[in-house]
Amino acid sequence: MNKIELIEHVAKQADISKAAAGRALEAVVGGIRASLKKGNSVTLVGFGTFSIGKRAARAGRNPRTGAAIKIKAAKVPKFRPGKALKDAVN
Repeated sequence: MNKIELIEHVAKQADISKAAAGRALEAVVGGIRASLKKGNSVTLVGFGTFSIGKRAARAGRNPRTGAAIKIKAAKVPKFRPGKALKDAVN
């Protein structure tokens, strides 16, 4: 399912227009993004938890030349599914 299909599904299930469903989806994603940017986690009970992890700096290799390169430390988004989501999938 892609974003357009998700918007159509939300519009049908909530009996709202596709435009309203699109705005709602953007608001949810924007809220999650803003919270993660501040370093906070977002927990949706029954669905899962979005959080920020830290990836340490490390050495790597350029696959084309084989030269050693330094890869900077980075913050990466993580998702841990909740029990209800795991149970629904299995």
